[in-house]
Amino acid sequence: MDERRAERFSEPQIGKYPYSEFVSLVESFHGYAAPGVLMGGFMVQMALERMPSGVLYDALSETTHCLPDAIQLLTPCTVGNGWLRILNLGRYALCLYDKTQGKGVRVYVDSRKTEEFPAVHQWFHKLKPKREQDVEKLLSQIREAQTQMYTIETVTVRDDFLKRRKKGAIAVCSICQEAYPADHGRICRVCQGQNPYVELPHEIPAPKLKTLAVEDAIGKSIAHDMTEIVPGKSKGPAFQKGHVLDAGDLCRLHQMGKRQVYVADKNGLGPQWVHENDAALAFAKAMAGERIGRSDPPREGKVNLFAQEEGLLVVSDDILERFNRIEGVMAASRKSYSILQKDQVFAGTRAIPLYLARTTFERAMQVLDEKPMFTILSLRKARVGVLVTGTEVFRGLVEDKFIPIIRGKVEAYGCSVVHAKIVPDERSAISEGIAEILEKGADLLVTTAGLSVDPDDVTRQGLLDAGASNMIYGSPILPGAMTLLARIGNVQVIGVPACALYFKVTSFDLMLPRLLAGIPIRREDLAKMGHGAFCMECKTCTFPKCPFGK
Repeated sequence: MDERRAERFSEPQIGKYPYSEFVSLVESFHGYAAPGVLMGGFMVQMALERMPSGVLYDALSETTHCLPDAIQLLTPCTVGNGWLRILNLGRYALCLYDKTQGKGVRVYVDSRKTEEFPAVHQWFHKLKPKREQDVEKLLSQIREAQTQMYTIETVTVRDDFLKRRKKGAIAVCSICQEAYPADHGRICRVCQGQNPYVELPHEIPAPKLKTLAVEDAIGKSIAHDMTEIVPGKSKGPAFQKGHVLDAGDLCRLHQMGKRQVYVADKNGLGPQWVHENDAALAFAKAMAGERIGRSDPPREGKVNLFAQEEGLLVVSDDILERFNRIEGVMAASRKSYSILQKDQVFAGTRAIPLYLARTTFERAMQVLDEKPMFTILSLRKARVGVLVTGTEVFRGLVEDKFIPIIRGKVEAYGCSVVHAKIVPDERSAISEGIAEILEKGADLLVTTAGLSVDPDDVTRQGLLDAGASNMIYGSPILPGAMTLLARIGNVQVIGVPACALYFKVTSFDLMLPRLLAGIPIRREDLAKMGHGAFCMECKTCTFPKCPFGK
């Protein structure tokens, strides 16, 4: 009895439990003595020992596996009461932090330290198949190591994690009729498409429409636009929705191959159905942001969107994709960052069936409620300064070709070159040249050449001397890989590599419209541009009517 009592008192303590009791607790709560929960017990214990007494704290788990259970067993923080947050970052780490100040401690499994405990190291890093692992040795080493495999550090949690989460108002979903938080949108998240349950395949629902033979439809109003196609010549509505058929229409209907028609039912179909015209108008209205008009009335169930003024089209790709994932609706557009002229049509939307189920309509509108799918940004008339770098050009050994190239490209957008200067490949000369251009009132600085890896190319250093910040050098665009972007105060800076002297179209042509529209270009934006940014070097350049930059 004395030996058992001595062993009990010598075993590790986790929270208020001796280790053996904690193992039993884990088995009861988790289903078995999971190694991850046992390790989590030591991690929680380390964090608790470092937390000041009397502090009200929350917990954060950086994994969904095992660790949240250890936190809920040993602290008052649970998923249910909202004091435990789980971020699936894939790191085996936890944090306890002051609810109001955000100051706390973070404990994580230190891979360097697990090497001293081979069974744990192999299990944690999945170096052996599960069937080949020695479970008894693994559990023994977890107990033996106690807190030796973990590292603890002080942290401060971001302010947005300190805000108390409120449920807010409750709404009833118009589709499934179940209650849900109103801030999730006009319908619940399951009906938005986040359904965890398997749905049986189904056809697009369609109402029972009144059909008549064309001869019997004389004097009746048709239910939709009827399209006539003359191969190679024309396509359009021969008869529009609401048209009352007369005897003179029979011959044309027969020529169109029509033997039956849908006619309007005076009793209607009820609110559970939305006509294609009404759906298309609602979609188009929700999709359109600033400077966008729409065709009205719809033609053949479709509404087109057009630019009300010249500008740069910006498409919310994620919204367009989610909208088009909904069965029974569609939207098609030109590529984002296309230049549009006034009155130019760039997109169209419609419902696929003649009548769209109200439930499908609501799902589609939920996606469009977030923000406009399409926006057109105005292009400012920039005051451009051009700085040509190159000692050979400065000395007159080589004729400058850059200034007329840049001038032609910017003037095509209504911009003006307020000052142009040629300087040698010297840092001080470049910096002084930039200062002179800025004094002339330039709000867009274009530097040319001096951006390669040659030792004589010091344009970047000269820009830094002139106060350039937020510099990004290099882009996944060919031609134009050595493009530079930066700012000097409020002045935008773009460095154009020497390849622009040879190629008609380069990265400059892709980035200039974005700069004029005031769109920030970050490293992640450049990374996305790489897809489609390989010029085909066609003998006859047709840019922008080509794949480059799309």
